[in-house]
Amino acid sequence: MASIVSAVMSSVGRKILMSLTGLVMFGFVIGHMVGNLQLLTGGGDVFNRYAHFLIGLGGLLILAELVLLMSLLVHIWTAVNIVRGKRAARPVSYGKSGSAGAPSRKTFASSTMIYTGVLILVFLVIHIKSFKYGPAEAEGYVTTVDGVEMRDLHRLVIETFQQPEWVIGYAIAMIALGIHLSHAFWSAFQSLGLYHHRYTPIVYNVGRLLAFVIALGFFVIPIWIYYFGAA
Repeated sequence: MASIVSAVMSSVGRKILMSLTGLVMFGFVIGHMVGNLQLLTGGGDVFNRYAHFLIGLGGLLILAELVLLMSLLVHIWTAVNIVRGKRAARPVSYGKSGSAGAPSRKTFASSTMIYTGVLILVFLVIHIKSFKYGPAEAEGYVTTVDGVEMRDLHRLVIETFQQPEWVIGYAIAMIALGIHLSHAFWSAFQSLGLYHHRYTPIVYNVGRLLAFVIALGFFVIPIWIYYFGAA
């Protein structure tokens, strides 16, 4: 048992934990984006039916949320420990920054991971408070779809994104998300020891492409709703 704890607490162990939890959240973000795009393509009934379906999962939804919460907390813990370890090892920063070449691939994204991560965390807290725990049936956000009464989350989202401060804040957070993910995907594979001179460049470019698609997918939602409304 002690050896397992020692392995987890080691520098390599923390990086592996950070990579695994990051990939879990990466998968969630893709699914969340696909679901949210129904705001632009499916209409109010389709989006509310989708949200109601998720709530109807009951225990499975709670389990998924607990897994995501644990992944987030472990990800934050490992990130803080890794940053503290690096600063302890080198209290004076490098005089010159830049890429050291493969396999480091040091970029703007890799150098700002802690900052984009903090921004995403702040956004996440506000996002969950405003939508998951925001106005619901008791506050009049209720609708009926296929004869079933449910929360009108579609209306809440539309009303929220009619406010320019929300649109700007959401857009900034999605830019930070894209920057964060553009390094995170490739870095996770490297930390897991899956480095190969032929395939790693492919993983690196795929990660950057996925990060761009995810950020863009989220980014267009508030912009489109603000200017054109929703489906």
